[in-house]
Amino acid sequence: MRRIRTFIAIDPGKAIRERLVALQEALMRAGASAKWVEPENLHFTLLFLGEVEMPTIPKVCGVVAEAVAGHDVFNMTVERTGCFPNPRRPRVLWAGVGEGAQEIVAVHDAIEGPLLELGCYRREERKYTPHLTLGRVKGERQHSDWGTVLARYADWKGGETAVTEVRVMGSELTPQGPVYMTLSRAKLS
Repeated sequence: MRRIRTFIAIDPGKAIRERLVALQEALMRAGASAKWVEPENLHFTLLFLGEVEMPTIPKVCGVVAEAVAGHDVFNMTVERTGCFPNPRRPRVLWAGVGEGAQEIVAVHDAIEGPLLELGCYRREERKYTPHLTLGRVKGERQHSDWGTVLARYADWKGGETAVTEVRVMGSELTPQGPVYMTLSRAKLS
């Protein structure tokens, strides 16, 4: 049976996406190397489901739509930079959320339960933290550089946007990188 890599996400919008790309370029110029997320693939992941069988996708879309329907549209500010797990050994470089972080966590929590019941999601061990992945650090080189570089952008501001929908996304891995497609859009009220 055919499967599709699936995740639930919030799109940052065109204006913030442009500022995120400018941030990636500034980080590149600062000299620290990473595998950067392509501009069209920048998003805030709420939940990563992994490989989902095709007949289950409509159920996932329905569950997500129902779960977010009770949540009001809210504003989100994209700000700050950081890394996981820590500046000494960074693996993921991210941009964070200021205003709207609690609302994003509430939407995440509303979707998680029904997806667990559907059986196509496994709860993650770590607590959910709203963030957008800018890039991934490969190898051991330049780890010491990242703490210094990110400290320069600790107060970075990406702007504000209204979160009006949550998307169910599919991902196809290609030699050039992942290609994302929107499978459904779930509107907030």
